[in-house]
Amino acid sequence: MLAGCKEEPAAVRVPGGDVQQGLRLVTQYQCGACHTIPGVQGAAGEQAPALDHIGRLSYIAGGIPNQPANMVQWLRVPHAVKPGTEMPPMGLTEQEARHMAAFLYTLR
Repeated sequence: MLAGCKEEPAAVRVPGGDVQQGLRLVTQYQCGACHTIPGVQGAAGEQAPALDHIGRLSYIAGGIPNQPANMVQWLRVPHAVKPGTEMPPMGLTEQEARHMAAFLYTLR
């Protein structure tokens, strides 16, 4: 390996999460109305951060560690994680949030 080059960390796995189900849910809940999301047709929103590299960020939601449990919590109850956030609660179940998180962690 060359000096200064880093090996890409392995993709994060979300226990109980299914990437394809997550993609379906991201589309169903119209996350692309606010976010730009690679691989999701029509997901070109500009009101919220682009999600193109969310899977490799160290922190999400303005400062919590980017770990599966935190991502699931953020997706389920964003206002509990970051009071005053503009991200709306979508009414996701725990399982739906796991699927969404599994998909989002593929965006690296």
